[in-house]
Amino acid sequence: MSKPKAAAPALVDKSRLLQVTARPGVSEDRLMADVATAGIASNASTAIAFMRHEYPGLSLTDIVRSLQEQGRRVNGNDFAQQEQMLNAQSNALNAVFAELCRRAALNIGEYPEATERYLRLAFRAQSQCRATVETLAAIKNPPVFTRQANIAHGPQQVNNGAATNNETNTRTHAPAHGKTEIEPTKLLAEDRNGSTLMDAGTAAKAARGNPAVEAVGAVHRPTKRRGKGEG
Repeated sequence: MSKPKAAAPALVDKSRLLQVTARPGVSEDRLMADVATAGIASNASTAIAFMRHEYPGLSLTDIVRSLQEQGRRVNGNDFAQQEQMLNAQSNALNAVFAELCRRAALNIGEYPEATERYLRLAFRAQSQCRATVETLAAIKNPPVFTRQANIAHGPQQVNNGAATNNETNTRTHAPAHGKTEIEPTKLLAEDRNGSTLMDAGTAAKAARGNPAVEAVGAVHRPTKRRGKGEG
């Protein structure tokens, strides 16, 4: 009597299988939660969804490990792989630009609307190509930020502010060199009967400005006012 053949093992879809390395004291649920919140696995799945037709049979586990290794190099300020990727993308965008321009040229005689549409898409690809090259240049030669120096020709006056004390009528200045000077406002005052009055200065003598308009003296006044009807 022959033995039954063993069932063939079911094929496992590697693009949907993720193997996680166990850590001491960490449960399987926590391991999967860490993978989900890290964002690497979800981005790996997105990459597989767009690349499965060109690269069938991709392994989700291997892509996650590849992305983790790239992340460690980026953490060490090694952007060599990102520079190569941007360079490849700029060339791909340039190819898209050239193909769209070719299609626009084929329609330019009979279909102007299609020509305009192709040219718009071509210019978008060209703009993205330029932006990619600029990003690559910024990575290779990062901009240097310098502080602006305050250089002036001649003397400068720096006012850091002044505070006024309303009770003593004094103003406190804060000079630029860190010293504090208190300069009281000098008021001319005198005490009279326990009150303080402003000194208006020495009383000036009356001056004869224009004698022609002085008050009429008593000698020029009539001694008796005439009544009504008197001659």
